[in-house]
Amino acid sequence: MTDNIFEGLPPPSSQHQELPESSNPDESKDESPSPAPTLVLKSSLKRSKPPESAPDASAPPVLKSALKRSKPAESTPEPEPEAAPKKRLQFKTSTDASEEQVVEAMQKITSHIKNPSKFSKASKLAVRLIQAGSVKAETSSYLIAMLEAAMSSKTPCTDRLVRADYHALFSAAQDVAECLDKSQKNLLTIWTIKAVVANDLFTDDSFMFSKTATQIKEAISDLPVATEEDDAEEAAALEQEAVKESGEGETTQDVASAGDQEDAESDPFGLDAWIPSNVKKNGKTKMTKEDTDALEDKKFLRSKREALITCLEIAARRYKVPWCQTVIDILVKHAFENASRFTSQQRQAVEKLWASVREQHLRRKQGKSVTGKLDVTAFESLQDKYANEKMSIRRSVGANGERRAQQWLG
Repeated sequence: MTDNIFEGLPPPSSQHQELPESSNPDESKDESPSPAPTLVLKSSLKRSKPPESAPDASAPPVLKSALKRSKPAESTPEPEPEAAPKKRLQFKTSTDASEEQVVEAMQKITSHIKNPSKFSKASKLAVRLIQAGSVKAETSSYLIAMLEAAMSSKTPCTDRLVRADYHALFSAAQDVAECLDKSQKNLLTIWTIKAVVANDLFTDDSFMFSKTATQIKEAISDLPVATEEDDAEEAAALEQEAVKESGEGETTQDVASAGDQEDAESDPFGLDAWIPSNVKKNGKTKMTKEDTDALEDKKFLRSKREALITCLEIAARRYKVPWCQTVIDILVKHAFENASRFTSQQRQAVEKLWASVREQHLRRKQGKSVTGKLDVTAFESLQDKYANEKMSIRRSVGANGERRAQQWLG
């Protein structure tokens, strides 16, 4: 009863302190009171960072790219089995054929190209042969023989069915003109006028028609003035053609046999073999290279004039087409003004063409035409309109506005 009930309790100042847990109450009596615990901050309870080691000055700096996470190694795909090569259609633009093969091909084409039924196929083969680069200076003679056979066909080169084939063939032949000599180039020029320029006059494109007419005008202007010798040669050539067509002329074998017989009669003892080769019978010298070149040039000019006359005739036949009329008027008028550059027979043809074109031109101005319709061109209608106008669309013409616009309208 006398025991103190507060014995063993902590002092009043530590009321908020907890008693140490003990399973034996007797032990708590013997222990001395423990000192008051110190307050611990929450921040001090955090785990301290490990001390960073000072970087070594001698060590190289670590690259940023080295700190990136390395990509996982990609597995190399297994090689797929190679697919079979696809077939492709390719056209050869060159050939490795030998000269003998090229010559054989040209001779075969020459034998077929003069046949009208085989001309289309043969001309396409010839174009492919030319574009393949097979034509050289050594094979140029075979090319000329092939083109000559094409021009000797019974079907004219301006025929509607073969017009495009002739145009393609001789246009391709122009690309290899540098492989030809002078005489071969002259032949190709004549054939080009007949097969390319003449066929361009059948075009439906007004620009192409006008361009072709300009080419013909330039070719006419390049011709020299015809002489009396040219007229005589033309007359002789016409006589030979007339004799040949009438069937009265002799064949080549007859002429050769007659020449051999005449030589045997004039030289029965064979003394002409001792005469120098540069001297002919009757004191006439043989033809030199200059004489041969002069004859070649005359033949070229005669053939060129004939080809240009053919072009003028083709152009005049297209006068019924309204948009061709003005260009044809200018072309034929230019030919008439340069009629002195043609021979006598050709001058007559040019005068007839000019008379026909001028007559149709006058009829069109009067409102009459070949087709029966009023096909006056736009230029002519405007010419008639503004020729009688005192005031043009570009303000007054003349000082007082009374002068008619006739100078710039012809």
